[in-house]
Amino acid sequence: MTNVVVVGSQWGDEGKGKIVDWLSEQADVVVRFQGGHNAGHTLVVGGVTYKLSLLPSGVVRPGKMSVIGNGVVLDPQALVDEIARLAAQGVAIGPDRLRIAETTPLILPLHRELDALREGTNSGTRIGTTRRGIGPAYEDKVGRRAIRLVDLSAPDDLPAKVERLLTHHNLIRRGLGMEEVDPKALVAELLAIAPKVLPFMDRVWQLLDKARREGRKILFEGAQGALLDVDHGTYPYVTSSNTVAGSAAAGTGIGPGGLDYVLGITKAYTTRVGEGPFPTELTDEIGQTLGSKGHEFGVVTGRPRRCGWFDAVLVRQTVHTCGIHGIALTKLDVLDGFKELKVCTAYEVDGKKIDYLPAETGAQARAKPIYETMEGWSQSTQGARSWADLPAEAVKYVRRVEELIGCPVAVLSTSPERDDTILVHNPFEA
Repeated sequence: MTNVVVVGSQWGDEGKGKIVDWLSEQADVVVRFQGGHNAGHTLVVGGVTYKLSLLPSGVVRPGKMSVIGNGVVLDPQALVDEIARLAAQGVAIGPDRLRIAETTPLILPLHRELDALREGTNSGTRIGTTRRGIGPAYEDKVGRRAIRLVDLSAPDDLPAKVERLLTHHNLIRRGLGMEEVDPKALVAELLAIAPKVLPFMDRVWQLLDKARREGRKILFEGAQGALLDVDHGTYPYVTSSNTVAGSAAAGTGIGPGGLDYVLGITKAYTTRVGEGPFPTELTDEIGQTLGSKGHEFGVVTGRPRRCGWFDAVLVRQTVHTCGIHGIALTKLDVLDGFKELKVCTAYEVDGKKIDYLPAETGAQARAKPIYETMEGWSQSTQGARSWADLPAEAVKYVRRVEELIGCPVAVLSTSPERDDTILVHNPFEA
């Protein structure tokens, strides 16, 4: 049975919600494997709109098991709040529908405060984070001082673990002129929320191994995009986790042999939220038009997204770093009405032509796109459900994208509506 990993092939916001929802309907188990509640997506199921940040997409569908893996950082209060919001929409979530890895690190108020302070300073590098404590929580994880979900089940040992954590954080807070965290108050806060989250705790590696052996379909749902990967993205303007497809194994404990097909969600143009290099960014009327037609505002932050032409160099690189088998090309209809379209096929950096994004930050900022110009189309592609419904120029555009990135289109999305999709092949049947 094929298990599918879904990743964003750009900087996130590629339109994963619709595709993941379609796949989650076919899956038996849907798993989040990295990130936190900094990544948002919108689902429309039965005419009802759901906005999720932390919970896997399958959680709104009865009969699906949703799982949060150990690669996620979990804000327990955000989890409780999101469950409550869904309950208000008629979706009751209990341990029969949601399981969380026992080793998942927790995001605490002190993480959010540190994140906000760093982003608000006028010195240093602004990353453009959501200020939700994601980065500081991952720092504590690799620093071996994190409070993990399983720690809430051992209240007698919790004070010593909190003291170890605060030895580090209170030192930082003193240096920044912040009030120190009272260890007793933090322990009390954790013990108060423990009964609300511990019922969801499980040995996720074991749960997924059992599901795999039983031949159940597993969907691994990535957050954000591969170009925000802490190792393979536009560092330091990245998130704090590994967003590439390989993280699905490490972030859940299933092992790489359990990952059968990687689907890269890819927007027909390029967008980015926050700071960092963006070679094909358009700050002119064309960029504004793309943003307006594409409704380019962040689900979590509400921030307008930066927009630009399709960058084949970046997506081609992501195809390699993620091992992508096929892409789901989204928002093709946003390109309707342009007389001509441009696609970035290479860069020029300091007078040299290259076919990859350089790793050095200064070189990334100096990368100038080399464009190939293609004829646009005046007809609407919105709602197309077969190749025959598309203008010839739109088909040429899609085929050229496939050639440039070295990867076939598996799914073509022509509107936010679920049925407005051209299916080349189903990843679960690949």
